[in-house]
Amino acid sequence: MRLTREPGLGAPARGVLSKLPPGVRAGVLVVDLRTRAVLEAQAPDDAFIPASTVKLITASSVLDERGGASGVWTAELTVPAAQVGRAQVSHLTLRGSGDPTLAVTGAYSLRALAQQAYAHGVRQVGEVRLDQTPLGGPWAQTPLGLPMTALRLAEWHVRPPATAAEAHARLGAALVQALRRAGVSVASAQIGRAAPFRPYVPPARTDDRGRPLPPDPFIPLAQRPEQGVASVRSASPARVLAATLRPSDNLRAEELLATLAHRPGGNGTLAGALARERAWLRRVGVDLRGVRLTDGSGLSRDNRLTARALVTVLRVQYDLPHPLPGKTGLPGALYRTRGNAFIEALPQAGTGENVPEHDGRGGTLARRLLGAGLDVRAKTGTLPGVSALAGYVTGRSGHPLAFAILMNGPEEVPILTLRALQDELVQALAARY
Repeated sequence: MRLTREPGLGAPARGVLSKLPPGVRAGVLVVDLRTRAVLEAQAPDDAFIPASTVKLITASSVLDERGGASGVWTAELTVPAAQVGRAQVSHLTLRGSGDPTLAVTGAYSLRALAQQAYAHGVRQVGEVRLDQTPLGGPWAQTPLGLPMTALRLAEWHVRPPATAAEAHARLGAALVQALRRAGVSVASAQIGRAAPFRPYVPPARTDDRGRPLPPDPFIPLAQRPEQGVASVRSASPARVLAATLRPSDNLRAEELLATLAHRPGGNGTLAGALARERAWLRRVGVDLRGVRLTDGSGLSRDNRLTARALVTVLRVQYDLPHPLPGKTGLPGALYRTRGNAFIEALPQAGTGENVPEHDGRGGTLARRLLGAGLDVRAKTGTLPGVSALAGYVTGRSGHPLAFAILMNGPEEVPILTLRALQDELVQALAARY
């Protein structure tokens, strides 16, 4: 194997970074996604506090776990299997995917589930139960400080529950109200807790000579604890990724990470969700030396990423695109026609929107690089003494470039100065390549 030395920084980039305030160090990596050449590099394998660029890892892992832009989350109502077809059931259970998009009304909602249950013939319910087990791990001890549960409502983004008990009560009350409005009476005001769903595992079978036989496809009625009477599917995860990445929404990022903890795919813990992220990074070839993940939002100063890790993720998301509905083509074409679900979820620089909440296509980059005439789609990151920018820019050659710029320094360093230097560096890179 022949080893090649990566280039350092060119003169334009060195000139920009020479203006960094004292005590600030920077990691930079730029790769041409068409030729695969490393164009610029400075400390690409050093570990930095990444701030909200961690959301690139969260979003990538969730998009992969959901199966891309065509994937969905689901929610369902179940009743005891022996009571299917009856108008009166002892209890009705809500189960979901742990995602943050289930609403009270709309296509993917409690109302839609209740209406389906009514159409299925359910008229009386003894008790409503929720698969609302708190997800384990120190989510409440993260900087966001909120509990994560196995079921969440989109409405909670405005006023999130402070405790898992509050989440249980509010969700249960909303479901009971939806059922009653649909014509289903609910006898008990108490909201029960459902036992974790465990799929039926048929017993092993052998023939008279001890050789294994295929499992019996018949599931005994006694082994069918529940059966669905209503089911709804979410919209594409691309929509919630955009609502997370563009405004850099910390709560949504933690909620998305929690979907990786949700059983049966996860083990129900924050540590398990982070382990699934690391497994995905390892699978796509990210060098995990220097990488440490502790949350989904990047609020924690204990997170560590390298410029190389971020650029590898960006390259993978370019090479293996998840096309938006109605979009087709090879990676380069999807990039040009804005059909790559991951890339299009990123903030776009210079749109000029002046929305305090950063809602809109420009997100946190809307007022940056104004008038530069550049195609920049990238994720920002900011904490005291920390500023980062990682994403894509189209160079003057027409080639898409993946870049990561990580800056760490004293907490009193002016963040606006760091952002201005990042923008200047991106312009220098686009002009040179």
